[in-house]
Amino acid sequence: MSFTAVFLDRDGVLIRTCVRGSTPHPPASLNEVEILEGVSNALHSLAKAGHQLIVVTNQPDVARGSQSMADVEAINRLLMERLPINRIYTCYHDDADRCACRKPAPGMLSDAARDFGVDLSASFMVGDRWSDVEAGRAAGCTTFLLDRSYSRRERCTPDHVVADLSEAAARILKMGRPVAILNR
Repeated sequence: MSFTAVFLDRDGVLIRTCVRGSTPHPPASLNEVEILEGVSNALHSLAKAGHQLIVVTNQPDVARGSQSMADVEAINRLLMERLPINRIYTCYHDDADRCACRKPAPGMLSDAARDFGVDLSASFMVGDRWSDVEAGRAAGCTTFLLDRSYSRRERCTPDHVVADLSEAAARILKMGRPVAILNR
């Protein structure tokens, strides 16, 4: 038996980002974390329908020295406590590291699929940047882009463009895909 998952980017999808210039930045510490409106209800609806909720997040500021791993992990723990998330996978590398986990590479999604018995072709990726969409496409997921000024939409081809996680969740739930798939 395999399961479906909704893979979620963290910053800009679940929590507010700070956009400076045209670049989004994560909260620097716990006191800057603001869960976006509608996120809790959307995630509870998806979880109730049986989807695994897995966050896949790039956090290159750790490699760049502008944020500590401890701060990133504290934010992740807070989200795990407040939201029905099964697990958070975090890539701490920068572009130059050329790792398999940093989105747009699909490594974190592949790892989660192995760990949770997820059928990637029946799963979804929801993000606010082109790299989220491309990671989802590379993994074989249906992709949703939350359209933002910094999304770089011209660099990707999402299956769906939505305003926020609530709209993405509503569309996912309407698709009516099976939650558990018996040996395809």
